[in-house]
Amino acid sequence: MSEKIATRDGYGKALAELSEKYDFVVLDADLAAATKTGVFKKACPSKFFDCGIAEGNMMGVAAGIASTGKTVFASSFAMFAAGRAFEQVRNIIGYPHLNVKIGATHAGITVGEDGATHQCNEDIALMRTIPGMVILNPADAVEAKACVEAALNHEGPVYLRFGRLAVPVIYEEGHKVEIGKGSIIEEGTDVTIIATGLMVSIALEANEILKSEGISARIVNMPCIKPIDTELIKESAEKTGVIVTCEEHNIIGGLGSAVAEVVCESKPVPVVRVGVNDTYGKSGKAQDLIPVFGLDAQSVVNRVKEAIKLK
Repeated sequence: MSEKIATRDGYGKALAELSEKYDFVVLDADLAAATKTGVFKKACPSKFFDCGIAEGNMMGVAAGIASTGKTVFASSFAMFAAGRAFEQVRNIIGYPHLNVKIGATHAGITVGEDGATHQCNEDIALMRTIPGMVILNPADAVEAKACVEAALNHEGPVYLRFGRLAVPVIYEEGHKVEIGKGSIIEEGTDVTIIATGLMVSIALEANEILKSEGISARIVNMPCIKPIDTELIKESAEKTGVIVTCEEHNIIGGLGSAVAEVVCESKPVPVVRVGVNDTYGKSGKAQDLIPVFGLDAQSVVNRVKEAIKLK
């Protein structure tokens, strides 16, 4: 995990590369340089449309185009795509189950200096409430491309979550993502750590510390948060007897909530949630904010040790 690339960069590159294999159009809300859809614009200028700083209207345009049978990507920052445009996403994309893929970048606290108003830690919770909405949150730039392709092969709305911060590349080219499935990165017997997004690489870093202390952790990457891999969660609960979830999102309504719902209904074991502890973000360098919000490797290790005591 030496090379670091932001998942938003993987998104832009994926759109350009996959345009040779799939037919789709891309909309953006005057943020093409930041969301990296500008890479697609350069490759396919006739299929790119800038809708200006009007995210709700952009979702309406996306819905209109999708209603003609085309596949559409609509991109903006997560705060605007999920937050400002929620009504439009719910009523004119989700309700008619249109083939719109929402490319939401700059999610979570690692937007950094933009501060609390732009650090969207509620988007997964919002999108989980929309019936039929698929949610994909890649761990690295390679998985970002895999998520884009999985979205293209899915009929219906998809929310794709990308980050601004460069994160370690975990996977090799050719890696695939299957909607509704997670994957085991490392096996273990003492505890299961289920992570998503940038927290996957941090979970792997934490696992190295845990190994040095004689703790065996099963590391699970959950790129698809809805529909979630219920069978893998139940299997992990049975195998290790305790689960720790890790996400760059509010602990309410995100991955931790989704996992806890499965566990409570089918295989009750302790679930400890690592995430943003129901608070707003704050301005600062992304790498400095990670430990402030308890999302660094050592903080994960500490929570894992607490979780194991609950068995």
